[in-house]
Amino acid sequence: MKNLAVARRYAKALLLIGKEDGQAEMYREELGSFSILISSSKELEQAISNPLYNAAGRKKVLQAIIEQLELSGVVRAFLLLLFDKGRIGFVESIYSFYEKLADELKGVACASLVSATELSSETVEKIRGALSKMTGKDVKLEVEQDPTLIGGIVTKIGDLVLDGSIKTQLLNMRESLKRGESV
Repeated sequence: MKNLAVARRYAKALLLIGKEDGQAEMYREELGSFSILISSSKELEQAISNPLYNAAGRKKVLQAIIEQLELSGVVRAFLLLLFDKGRIGFVESIYSFYEKLADELKGVACASLVSATELSSETVEKIRGALSKMTGKDVKLEVEQDPTLIGGIVTKIGDLVLDGSIKTQLLNMRESLKRGESV
């Protein structure tokens, strides 16, 4: 839990800088490219974050990656700060929080849609439009399939859960029958 709080705090700090200088989206892209590179290579991640290796050597590897990616001065300084504070291993979590915060800044809400069967792109767009109208924000929709739902869909947007699945309806019927039997 503490690591998530740390990641959130660093993400907020970088977003505040991006908001101030109008470069929040550029920082998202740069932090994302760095995060994806590190997460795609466990050897590279170990080379910069494993304390068993010499700190000076790890920092040189980090600086070489930063140079190769041609990152801006702010993201470069941010990554070096993370390294100096021993937080470079949190970069993926920081990026995840940064993405959410940057979306909020742009007025984009993230939602998930889980259905029992594959939905047509037209249906997904209708649902996205309805959610957008409901929230007053642009909606980025993550679509998944879960055959255990039997039928229907479950949509989550922020803390709001709209559960129209047959599985939940059956569970609700069972609970109401149990209550009816015990009366």
